[in-house]
Amino acid sequence: MTYHLPAGKAADGVLAVDVTPEKAGWGCSSLRVLDLPPGGTHTFDSADSEWIVLPLSGACTVATADDSGRETFELHGRADVFSGVSDFAYVPRDARTTVTTAGGGRFALTGARCTRRLPARYGPASSVPVELRGSGNCSRQVNNFGAAGTFECDKLIAVEVITPGGNWSSFPPHKHDEHRPGEESALEEIYYFEFAAHEGTPGLGYQRVSPSGRGRGTDVLAEVRDGDVVLIPDGWHGPSMAVPGHHMYYLNVMAGPEAERAWLICDHPDHAWVRDTWPDQPVDPRLPLYTAPERSA
Repeated sequence: MTYHLPAGKAADGVLAVDVTPEKAGWGCSSLRVLDLPPGGTHTFDSADSEWIVLPLSGACTVATADDSGRETFELHGRADVFSGVSDFAYVPRDARTTVTTAGGGRFALTGARCTRRLPARYGPASSVPVELRGSGNCSRQVNNFGAAGTFECDKLIAVEVITPGGNWSSFPPHKHDEHRPGEESALEEIYYFEFAAHEGTPGLGYQRVSPSGRGRGTDVLAEVRDGDVVLIPDGWHGPSMAVPGHHMYYLNVMAGPEAERAWLICDHPDHAWVRDTWPDQPVDPRLPLYTAPERSA
């Protein structure tokens, strides 16, 4: 199994990225990325999965319908992932959905197999909690748009992470590959990467996943660039390293078989002490890159 999928490797037709449970060889998590031209449209059936439609760049209309009716959401989106928080739309299982864009753009469809059918909903950008995590050169920004406890889903957990150039995130290395009630969740995870260019030079970074002694023994050390995907069925993951001069963005999609939707992690015992150093260091002054817009009256 190949766990690092360079840009284009996971493409399928109109989809720049198409990771399904079947293609990943696991049970729950999915990710699709649409690159649509001006006036472009894409229709999909959600089948047995719930989905969040998240603009990475550009704006779109999301129309979803089933036997009970039709809902339409206008997503204002953003210029790119480094310029602001985006609004989003939740699409339930067993529905047909069409994404349409007047100006063109790139749109992520984060998905998870589920059992409950929740209502279609709009998620305003103003409701997205923007968290600063870590300190010093472990500082990063987390946009918790689809985090457990933030936005209701049945199984899906999805967040965005921005790591300033030269910093490390997903550190200390951690795992969530076994069910230990109250301590650790069993979650499959997808990383999708984008980078800020500098004077036309594309960015890059590095991603490490090391075996935890469980599952497939996943072992990855990859140079990652715009559009790359890393699959993490198990293992210690981190660090995610942004090279100096280029901010790194990644979209995390997680889901698992447990009844409780929770992100519970276990730090690698060799590196867990790093967390204890954070209170003594300032957060990187470059963060936050941006905050969520204020709620309209």
